Amino acid sequence: MEKHTVLHFKKNCISCGACAAISPNYFEMDPEGLAELKGSATVDDHQELEIDTEDAKAQCQEAADVCPVNIIQVKKK
Repeated sequence: MEKHTVLHFKKNCISCGACAAISPNYFEMDPEGLAELKGSATVDDHQELEIDTEDAKAQCQEAADVCPVNIIQVKKK
């Protein structure tokens, strides 16, 4: 599988928890109630995580699909 990058623009999070509920392997809620992309690095104004399995891509894409403010993106590297 090709590598993908998950982008998460945490500053725009509305604390709904949908991503953490649907994809707990990759998202969790921080103590302030904002979603956090597990294992990610902060790059400029967002969090990034490189993934390289179909399962990871599917889980992260599900999180992106349920996000009501569209702050999660899964892109080909």
